[in-house]
Order: sequence, then C-alpha cells, then structure tokens
Amino acid sequence: MAPTLRTSAAYAWRILLVAAVVYAALAVLGRFHDLAVAVFLGLVGAALLRPVADFLERLMPRSLAVAVALLSSIVLLLGVLSLVGEVVAAQMTELERQFGDGLSRIERRLERPPFRLNPTALTDLRARAGHFLSSHRSVLISTALSGVGRFIEVLTVFALAVFCSVFFIHSGERQWRWFCGQLPTAARARTEIAGRAAWGTFVGYTHGIVLVAATNAVLVGLALLALGVPLAFPLALLEFFATFVPLIGSPIALAVAAVVALALKGPVVAAVVIALIVVIGQIEGHLLQPVVMGWAVRLHPVVVALSVIGGAIAAGVLGAVVAVPLISVLWAVRGALRRDSERGLGATAPRPPGHQ
Repeated sequence: MAPTLRTSAAYAWRILLVAAVVYAALAVLGRFHDLAVAVFLGLVGAALLRPVADFLERLMPRSLAVAVALLSSIVLLLGVLSLVGEVVAAQMTELERQFGDGLSRIERRLERPPFRLNPTALTDLRARAGHFLSSHRSVLISTALSGVGRFIEVLTVFALAVFCSVFFIHSGERQWRWFCGQLPTAARARTEIAGRAAWGTFVGYTHGIVLVAATNAVLVGLALLALGVPLAFPLALLEFFATFVPLIGSPIALAVAAVVALALKGPVVAAVVIALIVVIGQIEGHLLQPVVMGWAVRLHPVVVALSVIGGAIAAGVLGAVVAVPLISVLWAVRGALRRDSERGLGATAPRPPGHQ
C-alpha cells in the first residue's frame, strides 16, 4: 500500500470514529432530552458559578457560599425575565396599535410599484387567517393547555439543573475522584488527563460564549434604542440567548428585530437593522470569536457550521447548542491524550466537573 493511501486511510477511520461518537452522543441527548438539558445546564452553572463560590468561600463556609452563588444567579435571572414581562405588558396596547398601523403601511407599499400586489389578495389572506383561527379554536385551546404542561416540565428540568449544579460546585472534585477510583489502575491516569482537558475546554467555551452573547446583546440593545425601535430590551435579550447557537442564532434574532422595525418604524429603520446584522456578524466573526474564544475552542468555521447543522438534525435545538462544545471537548481530549502519549507522562491530579 502506498504511504499516501495508508496515511489517508488512517485519518479517514479516525474521522469516521469521531463522527460516530458525536452522532451517538447527540442521539442520546435527543432520546433523553430533558435529562440531558438538566445535566448540561448543571455543568454550565458549575462553569459559571464555581469561581464565584470559590471567592465567597473565603468569607463563609463552602455550603453557604454555594447557596449564595446559586440563589443570587437565580434571582438575577428571574429579575431580568420579570423586567422583560413588565416592559412588554406596559407597551402592549401601544404596540398593538402601532403594529396594526405598520401592517397597513406595508400593505399599501405592496400594492404600489414594483410589487403591485392585488389588494383583494391581502383581504382574502386576512379572512382566511380569521377563518382558520375560528375553525381551529379547539386545537388552539388544547395547544395552550399542553403549553401549561410543558411549562411544568420546564420547571422540573430547571429544578434538576439547580440540583446538579449544587453538587457539581460543592463536591464535584470528590465525585470525579470517586469515578476515577472505580476505573482499572492502568486507565486512571489517561482518564484524569482527558477529564482535565475536557473540563478546561468546556469552561473556556462557556465563559467565552457568555461574554460574546453579552457583547452582542449590548450592541443590539444600544442600536435599537438609538433607532427608537420598541421592545429594544426584550429583543436584546433574545439576541443574548440566540448567540448560544453559533453562526445562525444571532442572525435569526436580528431578523426578528428587523421585522419588528419594519412593522413599527418603517422600511428605512428596518434596512438599518439589516445592516446591523452584517456589522455585528463581522464583529463577532472577526473580533469576538477569535479573541475571546480562540484559546479555548480551536475549530474551523466550516467545522462549527457542520456541527451546528448536524446537531440540530440529530437532537433539535439542544443538539445545535451542544454540538460545538461537544466537538471542542472531544478535540481537546484527543490532543491531550496525544501529547501525553508523545511525552510519556504519568498520572496527574484528577480534576472534576465543576473544578477549574
């Protein structure tokens, strides 16, 4: 066999193996969706709040430090969500009026050149929409009732995530040492190395993506406020959470902002918001991502794009969010084990989930 073919075959089966592992992991995530979300959020909470708990431990007992860190973060999250609800509720009446006027303006523009849309088509569309709502009222009511059940399910997942975070932050190191102690002696050293690399990469990715999301949200909020677009704060919060889906989340959130601007402020402001999509995309892609996350996640943009799409296909929104950190962790573990093999290093101290 030619050396080139042998090298290509060696890389090919490794790539296929990694792809199979990633697909299996995403399939498991999709199968046990709620459990996977809870554990993932627990790890995210540990990555974000472990430094806070470590700092507070200097002033109080460890258990109290963990409780203060978690309760403070929950209060902050609920406070932000309640503020969004108050903003929307306070502006709802005015927004309904402006949105109706905006739709009328859009209809008039569509009736003029170059679109020349038949006015009766828009009237028929509204009539069909009203008929659909009236004829499917029972379906809509049952959907709303199922939404209540879904809300209870979300609360359950959130409670489980908080429960996991408590133990990851408080005693994650002991849990990891116990796990390593159950393995065969020959496998402990490399498992410890792999765990340290995996956790370091996950913490770096989590801190980086939160910083990128916060920066995007601030930029979007300031721009929308400057343009006078209503609901600037809720749209900025939407941008924050959408950034957790790399590459596609931020443009989708900004597209929603553009639709709101089109209906409420007109096409000029909407065009400025669309230009904002391009500007923020360039800032994120060429400044924030390389500078903030380059040290923790070293993946080519093509790999990131394929990971997000593949994760979404395998496990929906959860797969799209988890795919990039999962690929990054696997790549970091591979690199750490390869360096250990080349250097012939021995065992190192175990580092658990929840420990930097």
